[in-house]
Amino acid sequence: MSEAKLLDARGLQKKFGAVVAAEDVNISIASGERVSLIGTNGAGKTTFVNMVTGYLKPDAGSIHFDGRPIDGMSPMSITRMGVNRSFQMPQLFLQLTLEENLLAAVASRFATSLADTQLNDSGEASEIIRRFGLQAHRGMRAASLPGGVRKLLDIAMVVALKPKLLMLDEPTSGVAASEKYGLMDVVIAALKDDQSTVMFIEHDMDIVRRYSDRVIAFAAGRVIADGPPEIALRDPLVRQLVTGEPD
Repeated sequence: MSEAKLLDARGLQKKFGAVVAAEDVNISIASGERVSLIGTNGAGKTTFVNMVTGYLKPDAGSIHFDGRPIDGMSPMSITRMGVNRSFQMPQLFLQLTLEENLLAAVASRFATSLADTQLNDSGEASEIIRRFGLQAHRGMRAASLPGGVRKLLDIAMVVALKPKLLMLDEPTSGVAASEKYGLMDVVIAALKDDQSTVMFIEHDMDIVRRYSDRVIAFAAGRVIADGPPEIALRDPLVRQLVTGEPD
């Protein structure tokens, strides 16, 4: 794994009235890392992601991506630099087919029309469909897709944007327990060739242990632990404030 800093956030502060959502948050992410952000609701992890992606402006501090300052830039500008995210609820065009959703994602990257993309870039969409194992569903409307397939399609659409940093918000939420490992196996395998840097917010500690090489734990707007899963998840504060697991 390269040690080059892809993302470097220093001294981030964010308050909403009397609520401290981020307090002196310092996080650097190297190219190629797979990082889990964990913490209870309101701990600050989503605030951090929203500041990185431009949906929130930090009150203080700096964010550099790929060596360039991005704090204060618009979400669209940050997206075009290669910071791309999925949301907890899949953001799909429900009346379009699975393949058309992917073509729309490719079209947005080139700022072309869906019709032009269907003519010129269907091969790229087909390759993503293959990588995510979605061939059997390519002609189905998104509204008719099973929940797990919707999740995969949502993530595949973000991958179609060719992110340098892929941020996933609870990729296994709403997915049956029996399907969560299969879904994550598909996602990780699909990203392997790209050597993508992945950051995901996750509440399922089984997923965190299995798919992360680094865990960053938040509580009350602060980072309380940062390290490999086997170390971070054993931290007494993490056990007390995040996982509730016994010593």
